[in-house]
Amino acid sequence: MDTNPQPKKVAVCGGGVIGVCTAYFLSKNGASVTLIEQSSVACAASGKAGGFLALDWCDGGPVASLARASFNLHRSLAQELNGSESYGYRPLTTLSVSVTESSSSSSSSSNRTGPIPSWVDGPAKSPRTIGSTDSTAQVHPEMFTKTLLSKAMEDYGVELVIGKVERVEMADGKTIGVVLEDGREIGAEAVVLALGPWSKRFSVLGSLFRVYGIKAHSIVLEPKEANRITPHALFLTYCPAQGGKPMDPEVYPRPTGEVYICGMSAQAEVPDDPEQITPVPESINVLKRVAATVSSHLVEGEAAVKAEQACILPCSEDDVPIIGEVPGIKGCYVATGHSCWGILNGPATGAAMAELVLDGHASIVDLSRFDPGRFASALKK
Repeated sequence: MDTNPQPKKVAVCGGGVIGVCTAYFLSKNGASVTLIEQSSVACAASGKAGGFLALDWCDGGPVASLARASFNLHRSLAQELNGSESYGYRPLTTLSVSVTESSSSSSSSSNRTGPIPSWVDGPAKSPRTIGSTDSTAQVHPEMFTKTLLSKAMEDYGVELVIGKVERVEMADGKTIGVVLEDGREIGAEAVVLALGPWSKRFSVLGSLFRVYGIKAHSIVLEPKEANRITPHALFLTYCPAQGGKPMDPEVYPRPTGEVYICGMSAQAEVPDDPEQITPVPESINVLKRVAATVSSHLVEGEAAVKAEQACILPCSEDDVPIIGEVPGIKGCYVATGHSCWGILNGPATGAAMAELVLDGHASIVDLSRFDPGRFASALKK
């Protein structure tokens, strides 16, 4: 009698935060995991996102339980992995602020009221606290993803393979592994497709549901007086000087001394290679103008521009993540469609997926609302 059964072999496809979290929790719970990434780990949205975390901002919607579980997992992972030092985890106060851009060259900070931080010395008004240090936090997403993978590789034996997955290999309706573009075959009893907006590349998924991409722009600045920047995340209602619809950029100071500013999002085509995603210059210029209007510390010259970038966020057609076993294919699972909450919801998605693959059901979160089978049911109607 075999008292030491072999660990379950699982291939996780996709080296972003969802794939890495899934590989981490699978391997921590005894699976033999191969993580396959076509380019480099956290090279797309997981390396260029803001890393903002919120406990209760999804309350009242289908993602509420996932978000709450994941926020708490982020906290416990930060304790386990020394997240404050290794990937910039920290609680934040989060403010909603209105900013009206002036047509003149000088900005006025007069009539300041309420909890506006001193470094926000532009024309900011109507501040409102929308998150406390109990309910909002942040990580540096690339550092978080890479720290988690390093831990999984060093302590739990995850193997990282760089290569493009061509197809899922099946026999008798069951998954038996994946085949890479260069012909390599990786045997596995289960395959997890965590490919973000690239999910549609697989006919097995593309025939079932649509995942489209939202292209979001961001800049990373390094102020000369970084010590003046307090840990306040800003969600702006920003009115341009030339009029038109207000914009909603976001500003996240990081404990590294950098300040991350994002916005200017629109639906976009998804290129084959994540390295081909390039920012639209005009969108970057708008974000620089936002930064300079919000704070004199963020004007070019007072702050170095460390990055000008764009990433593509994966969105499902019903705006709910897709997490579960692919209908009709035993042992093939998918996790995608997390939109702008991928960094927040990565840990609980990974933990739930590990439970589903290894135990047949998830206990940390009820995954029924995220079941990809919902699209199959819709197709039959």
